[in-house]
Amino acid sequence: MTTSLDHPRSARAVAEPAVSLKGAQARVGGRVIWSDVDLSVGAGEFTAVLGPNGAGKSTLIKAIVGLVPLSAGTLRVLGQDPGGANHLIGYLPQRRSFDPALRIRGVDLVRMGLDGARWGMPLPGRRSRRAREAAARVDEVIELVGAGPYSERPIGQVSGGEQQRLLIAQALVQRPQLLLLDEPLDSLDLPNQAAVAALISEICNDGVAVMLVAHDANPILGYLDRVIYLAHGGAAAGAPRDVICGPTLSALYDTPIEVLTTSDGRLVVVGHPEAPAHHHDRHP
Repeated sequence: MTTSLDHPRSARAVAEPAVSLKGAQARVGGRVIWSDVDLSVGAGEFTAVLGPNGAGKSTLIKAIVGLVPLSAGTLRVLGQDPGGANHLIGYLPQRRSFDPALRIRGVDLVRMGLDGARWGMPLPGRRSRRAREAAARVDEVIELVGAGPYSERPIGQVSGGEQQRLLIAQALVQRPQLLLLDEPLDSLDLPNQAAVAALISEICNDGVAVMLVAHDANPILGYLDRVIYLAHGGAAAGAPRDVICGPTLSALYDTPIEVLTTSDGRLVVVGHPEAPAHHHDRHP
């Protein structure tokens, strides 16, 4: 029977991984979060980072951007040491809530991805060539994510799914080679989850490597190239069918786990309360 795991993205010839860890260990507050981690993410690959709360998913993202140094092993990001390639990385933190009264427009939010370090917003009137190029780039990414119809509206007055598209546009506006997304589907309804997952897959088709932190793998299974699963201080990485399976998860958790496939292709994990296809709403 064909499931949503049976449609891998076509293979790509990649000279060097976008992210590569070898024998990596991370410590936070003197505690080992994970160790002996070997994994790689190729250019243009859509990779999910899964695992229970406290397993070190956010620590991995922070290590990639140089905020948490490794205590052992090596980490290379876009051919450089962590932090050295941050200008080539787009980052979307965990979804925030915007005040409905916030008047900043979606297009202004995207523009902050280009010049958010500067004070104020561009003044109206005659614009320099650089300003015109920046405006064209903002329009380009807004069109890419399909946010044109509502980009002029105040950000607090568009839906959660529309906000997420605008935030992804903000992360893309600098033309990153690596996009880091921390639970971008959290709190979205199923149609918006599917739409955002499809959008991210299209971004990968343009050669951008995407690492998406998720708590529930099911909404993105049909789009993934690779899974990184963190648990019990270790990691398993590989194709979704090789990681989200009973033998791999049983070894990772050191307890018997069974993975069942429903008639509609969703995965149900039996044997651990926070396994990769078990959704737990952490944001009531």
